[in-house]
Amino acid sequence: MPKVLVIQHTPMEALGTIADVLESGGHAWQYVRVFAQHAVPSEMGAAAGLVVLGGPMGAYEDAKYPFLRDEMRLIENALKEKRSVLGVCLGAQLLAAVLGAPVRLAERAEIGWHEVTLSAQAGDDRLWRGLAPSFTPFHWHQDYFELPQGAILLASSALTPCQAFRCGDNAYAFQFHVEATREVIAAMLKAGARSLGRAGGRPEDITGQFDTRLPALRSIADTVLGRWVELVHESAKL
Repeated sequence: MPKVLVIQHTPMEALGTIADVLESGGHAWQYVRVFAQHAVPSEMGAAAGLVVLGGPMGAYEDAKYPFLRDEMRLIENALKEKRSVLGVCLGAQLLAAVLGAPVRLAERAEIGWHEVTLSAQAGDDRLWRGLAPSFTPFHWHQDYFELPQGAILLASSALTPCQAFRCGDNAYAFQFHVEATREVIAAMLKAGARSLGRAGGRPEDITGQFDTRLPALRSIADTVLGRWVELVHESAKL
């Protein structure tokens, strides 16, 4: 059974719907919980895929959070070994940094339900082809990254020009939370109440849209993440 390594930075930002898709695809996964002082592996070893989840730290704060350097080395190893990589939020920022793109603090946080528009290149992308040109996922970030040199822009939003990109054939970065579930968002709201308040948001503005936003997001997640799992299968055969 192909194994996927999962870097988790906080208890509340878990795999969400990624776990369901991995399970249905017959993949085992192993959490590396840096918040519980788990050591980040230096190499992928036998693992066929790598998921790097979100967190409140910045990709540029490696002096404060030395484990981020270890994560970037692991991402570099995964890219070198042509394993499938998926970076979400902070994970996307770390992938961008590994590829040499600047990651910076934005003037304004992007939190809540915000529309994302797919690029023309997304129409030919293995994960995103055939999907509607825009959708509304959940966001929680205050940093942004530029498109790495040689990467393919896949999505943008009004506040964030680079919301998603692909590097090569099997490394993807999503600034938004396509994996979000009711439970994951509720945990993020509880832990990040101050950040939400500073951004001028209210929990009820987010939870009040659960019934309309989450089913549509789940449909997109099942398609996109299911296709990413197919890449993991292929990586396992290399």
